Amino acid sequence: MAALATKEGITLKGSADIVSEFFYFGINSILYQRGIYPAETFTRAQKYGLTLLISTDPDLKNYLNTVVEQLKGVEPHIHDCNRRPHVTAYRRSCGQNRKKRQPTREPDWLYKCQVQKLVVVISSIDNSEILERWQFDIECDKAVKDDSIVRDKSPKVIQEEIRSVIRQITATVTFLPLLETACAFDLLIYTDKDSEVPVKWEESGPQFVSNSEEVRLRSFTTTIHKVNSMVAYKKIDC
Repeated sequence: MAALATKEGITLKGSADIVSEFFYFGINSILYQRGIYPAETFTRAQKYGLTLLISTDPDLKNYLNTVVEQLKGVEPHIHDCNRRPHVTAYRRSCGQNRKKRQPTREPDWLYKCQVQKLVVVISSIDNSEILERWQFDIECDKAVKDDSIVRDKSPKVIQEEIRSVIRQITATVTFLPLLETACAFDLLIYTDKDSEVPVKWEESGPQFVSNSEEVRLRSFTTTIHKVNSMVAYKKIDC
């Protein structure tokens, strides 16, 4: 379990660490279960009382580690105050060269309660058709401004809740259609307006699945951040 900062309960930093860590293992689980990367490029790891699969691919590991650090960063910074929609989707692709933004300091989206959603989009490499959309909605108690406020929730209970979500991700292979084409993935981050956006992220549309079915999965909460999850997938015409 990520560091919690105090023995008595959950701080804002501790909560941001827990949620970021969940995304690292959750995204790895999705990529493994859906066959986006070869099975032989994953290795076993013990987390949340489960045996999970995480990637050994150097580029993918670096990509996911960078995203996690950008999500949970706690370094204060000055906002750029550009005019943007109330919520903006930003996209970062793995292993693709895209137009870069001017460098900025690392964001602190979770710590400042600025991120609203993280979405894993799976698409066909052949025709770029969106086949699956894993959406994680993030609710944050904005009354918690810093680490001086400590919330009372057992790390064991949080771990049990996260374990249930990960188990559901694993179980989705029983109902999701087989991906019969080579696929790639993108990550979308929905942030508040005026949030800092680092290099290699670009503005994006929502990338919805057309003619889709949706399944809601379990949620977990630290009492500061709550994560609700769902997956949308393309219907197979009979």
